[in-house]
Amino acid sequence: MRRLLTDPLARLRERADEREAAGLRRRLRFRRADTPLLDLAGNDYLGLTRDPRVIAGGVEALQRWGAGSTGSRLVTGSTELHGELESALAAHCEAQAALVFSSGYLANLGAIVALSGPDTLVVSDAHNHASVVDACRLSRARVAVVPHRDVSGIERALDERSEHAALVVSDAVFSVDGDAAPIVALHDVCQRAGALLVVDEAHALGVVGNRGEGLVAAHGLAGATDIVRTVTLSKALGSQGGAVLGSIDVIEHLVDAARPFIFDTGLAPACVGAALAALRVLDVEPQRASAARGNAGRLAAALGRPNSDAAVVAVPVGSPEAALAAAERCAAAGVHVGCFRPPSVPDGVSRLRLTARADLTDVDLERAIQVVAGALARN
Repeated sequence: MRRLLTDPLARLRERADEREAAGLRRRLRFRRADTPLLDLAGNDYLGLTRDPRVIAGGVEALQRWGAGSTGSRLVTGSTELHGELESALAAHCEAQAALVFSSGYLANLGAIVALSGPDTLVVSDAHNHASVVDACRLSRARVAVVPHRDVSGIERALDERSEHAALVVSDAVFSVDGDAAPIVALHDVCQRAGALLVVDEAHALGVVGNRGEGLVAAHGLAGATDIVRTVTLSKALGSQGGAVLGSIDVIEHLVDAARPFIFDTGLAPACVGAALAALRVLDVEPQRASAARGNAGRLAAALGRPNSDAAVVAVPVGSPEAALAAAERCAAAGVHVGCFRPPSVPDGVSRLRLTARADLTDVDLERAIQVVAGALARN
């Protein structure tokens, strides 16, 4: 006879103990508004979160439209401001149309699930973001996970499929290591196989390309109707939310079929206004994109790492405990860096993850290099 648990939370405590022993417990740390730490951990790549113009855009939207959007996008949650942002995103990224979601995570869930299904093969890079992984699991499609940036592996999976339709999904810039997808080769493979290519531009928008237009547009592929892009508004644009960019056919399909769009409350007006203001800043100050990449290059070179394709520099450390200790030493010396441990890193190699902002000064960079190098030397 099966023995039933008398304490339904006992197994949670056991798992917490296991994570503690493995150095994998996660704890919230509440950031102060006036923190003295130099931030190399957040994703404010262009330094726009505190830009007065971006803040003013959010405040103006808050005062005009109120604190919330009041409903889902198909009921009352689509304001005129949402439409303005969608038009601006499409124009900046050279897409036919855009559709705003309340987060980048939900944009990936909405797009991948709605564009696939039981008759579809979804081919996913092993280093794709967790939101892509979750979308693949929810898609009800057969999912083939291929090694990182393995174009030939993707081609084999597509050639061997029995499904009628296929979707290839890849980050544009991978969030942990900052390396870019081989986007032209991926598109060529998809075209030959009649597959749709979905590219998550979360870490490329605002950073990659002469105007921060993202990886797809920077490679001259923005007009390809068989490419769908997802973006977040919470990184380079310094706000909150996400969007899908694609052909009119794709966007109309998502309005009809993407459950995270249909059933979720629309993005709050303040976030919409701030993101729209950030896009306008980027339009008049496109040099912010190259500044972020340049600062990442300086960090990478000084720390002996390969040059980043965007604004992320990853420094392998080894064990989770060693990574956490190095991050804590950096914080004690005044520099906040990211600490990535399993399951955030798919290969089990823990890392420090440094993000370079466009507004870092020479003094900031020298300080960061000195502190991080010193913390690593003690491992």
